[in-house]
This record gives sequence, C-alpha cells and structure tokens, in this order.
Amino acid sequence: METIAVIKTGGKQYKVSEGVKLLIEKLPAVKKGDKLEFEDLLHQRKVLARILEPEVKGGKVTILKFKPKNRYRRKTGHRQQYTQIEIQKIG
Repeated sequence: METIAVIKTGGKQYKVSEGVKLLIEKLPAVKKGDKLEFEDLLHQRKVLARILEPEVKGGKVTILKFKPKNRYRRKTGHRQQYTQIEIQKIG
C-alpha cells in the first residue's frame, strides 16, 4: 500500500506520496538541492522534500479590460512563480 500524506504550504494543501514531484507556491531564499521539512496534517508525521528548481514560471494568463463605446481597451498578463519539489520520505 502506498503511503500518502497531506502537506500545507503557501495557503494550499497537497496530497503527496514518496517520489512525487510537484509545483508549490514560490518559496523565498531557497537553492537547488536544499532540503525541506513539512508536517503531515493527517498523521503528524514528518515529510522530507528536496528542491528541484527554485524558480519555475507557470502558464501565461491574459487579462483583458474593455469598455464599450469608449475605445477603452487594456491587456495585461501574468505568470505565477512556483518552486518545484520532490517528496523523498514520509514518516
């Protein structure tokens, strides 16, 4: 049976298992290869993770503002910053 855990970071909760790679909200002042420790919200176990990439950009989101009859148009974009981690050990 696969061991799972629920970790919380960046105001979000993630269901993880060992060996899983995931993108979380960007963590400040981390370097590639650093170790992180989270707490399992379900079973109060330690979850160890390793930083794969400290800065990863997400997909582009385009925002359009438009007011009819006034020739008012604004176009802006946004790319969210993420940190890629790999779960190494649960327990």
